[in-house]
Amino acid sequence: MSYGYRSDRRGFSIRPQWIIALILLLFGTFRFLTNTQVNPVTGEKQHVAMSVSQEIALGVQSAPSMAAQMGGKVDPHSQSATLVREVGERLVATSVARKSEYRFQFHLLRDPDMVNAFALPGGQIFITNGLLRRLQNEAQLAGVLGHEIGHVIHRHGAQHMAQGQFGQILVTAVGVASSDDRHSGRANQQVAAMVNSMVKLSYSRGDESQSDQFGLEAMTAAGFDPSQMLGVMKILSEASKSNRQPEWLGSHPHPEHRAEQIETWLHKQYPDGIPDNLTIGRKFQSH
Repeated sequence: MSYGYRSDRRGFSIRPQWIIALILLLFGTFRFLTNTQVNPVTGEKQHVAMSVSQEIALGVQSAPSMAAQMGGKVDPHSQSATLVREVGERLVATSVARKSEYRFQFHLLRDPDMVNAFALPGGQIFITNGLLRRLQNEAQLAGVLGHEIGHVIHRHGAQHMAQGQFGQILVTAVGVASSDDRHSGRANQQVAAMVNSMVKLSYSRGDESQSDQFGLEAMTAAGFDPSQMLGVMKILSEASKSNRQPEWLGSHPHPEHRAEQIETWLHKQYPDGIPDNLTIGRKFQSH
């Protein structure tokens, strides 16, 4: 006789924890699939975990702590911070980003060594001094900021939060289903966690490509030469040589692979070369 199990006539046991795990999985799947919104800018139907107003509030609330991790913000009245803000606002004004509800703000961070730029949900966008000082002209800066605007417009942060919530439910369900066997349960849960992580990574790489294309379109609309994005990829490639992991385990495609996609876009959009009205803007002084 077995206790706590239900058996059919062939002796197959249905364990209670399996039923609980199935309920968790069904609940998580239902919540993920039904929690959808139409992106007001792109028209894309997306699985997201929050409203636009919640994204804005989260970004504003998170901005100070994120800035503090990279030395804090540079004086917003400084020449460099003003440049970042002016280029960012120009990109918003001349692209579909102007049609959104997001409150875009552009910040320069003090860290002189870290080569980074990132966006928080809702429109808070940051670039480090470490990256800005390596850029050669306004067009390259526009490419970096346009890419980050793309993350906001496409609501990648809200999407990842929804995916993360669903993935956590998956990990929990596997742990519950295997809870009668300590060792195999732990192993199965680790496998589920790895699968969850890999799913999120694959989305991240797709998001990067989508944001690269938006950045190219935005900088072009603002009058900048989009081929300067290739220079940005070269800068990122040089900065990453000393700390590189296999691409399939990274949230960003290698800069060389991104450059290939950019070149494909450029050849398709401008088979006869970049028009003369698209410029590099002001050149930056060498550092």
